[in-house]
Amino acid sequence: MKAVRFHQYGDAEVLRFEDAPMPQFGENDVLIRVHASGVNPSDCQFRRGDYRAFVPLTLPFIPGWDVAGTIDAVGAKVTRFKPGDAVFAMADMFRNGAYAQYIAVRANEVAMAPNSLPPEQAAGVPLAALTAWKALFDDAALKAGQSVLVHAGAGGVGLFAIQLARRAGARVIATASAANHELLRQLGAHQVIDYRAGDFAAGLKDIDVVLDTVGGETRERSWPVLRPGGTLAAIAMPPPDEARARRHGVRAVPVRVQPHGERLADIARLIDAGELKVMIDRVLPLAYAAAAQRYSEERHARGKIILRIA
Repeated sequence: MKAVRFHQYGDAEVLRFEDAPMPQFGENDVLIRVHASGVNPSDCQFRRGDYRAFVPLTLPFIPGWDVAGTIDAVGAKVTRFKPGDAVFAMADMFRNGAYAQYIAVRANEVAMAPNSLPPEQAAGVPLAALTAWKALFDDAALKAGQSVLVHAGAGGVGLFAIQLARRAGARVIATASAANHELLRQLGAHQVIDYRAGDFAAGLKDIDVVLDTVGGETRERSWPVLRPGGTLAAIAMPPPDEARARRHGVRAVPVRVQPHGERLADIARLIDAGELKVMIDRVLPLAYAAAAQRYSEERHARGKIILRIA
């Protein structure tokens, strides 16, 4: 099969479009013929070696954990899926990923794809939507009537977070460049702040939850806007400093998303009901994976970047 792999850690130039062995799949796995794969910041972080100290990879390695495609074969103990099913999934980051024509995924990580989306859009959902859901509701326990500040609201996670938080009855504030303000309002943001035009924190206080997808200086300026006992849920690396959080009288939670087939099925139902919209920035052929990752690292994507495989 054709795949994109890296044989050493480094910049996007280490990605090679080449022949690779077909994945082996076990009795609890499904083999998916990949139609499209989403590109996420984590793909670039793994390729650079950011996590090599605690997530050692066997090289060469295939990145990419967003997949939409068709079941090609099922393991002996799999009963929920059959060949020909249109599915999507966030795959296990410890296994070879979806920048390939085929991927082996545990059946409990898989859900039937939304009927209303083509594969190029379905592939933009799993990791970002699962991350937003876990950060808001599992980690930050966001409730109706509370307020949430979503950083980088036009990014993959941000777009889902705005919609999910609004649907839950929260007041949603988002940061984004001016060009994306109208889009974020249409998706449910009550207030949008141009992070390029000044201090986003000016005038903000007593926020219940900050969803930090940026880190760095943005994180440091976010502590004071939280109410006492509020929560900063951090997706960006490195993990938040819990001692600093305590000094501000708030809670800091590093968001660690995991594959979750049942929750993904719930998300698919919301999409088909018109309650969640999927935004795609661009679709590129698999052979252009290096260009896709370079664009991802610029952090200017409006929604998700997709690789078309089949």
